[in-house]
Amino acid sequence: MPDISCTRCNQTREGFDRPPFPGAAGARAQAEICTVCWGDWLKQQTMLINHYGLNLMDPQARSFLLKNMEGFLFKSGKTEQVDTTKQGTIDW
Repeated sequence: MPDISCTRCNQTREGFDRPPFPGAAGARAQAEICTVCWGDWLKQQTMLINHYGLNLMDPQARSFLLKNMEGFLFKSGKTEQVDTTKQGTIDW
């Protein structure tokens, strides 16, 4: 895999051989984002899906994730923050 200058972490790291996501967002990620930062996004994405109980079959949920992905990776726009301070303290 080629090394790229990542726009998120500002380091030269391993990039992608092919886009990690379909469409223009994936092509941009391939050109500008390293595999380490992409891995960080996948962790954030998982937290968002679980926290909000997103159904990925719902177009609104996919749009929500795409906006958050662009904000997280490319620092464009606002991203949702998952409140983890209450983790393990909820009584059912």
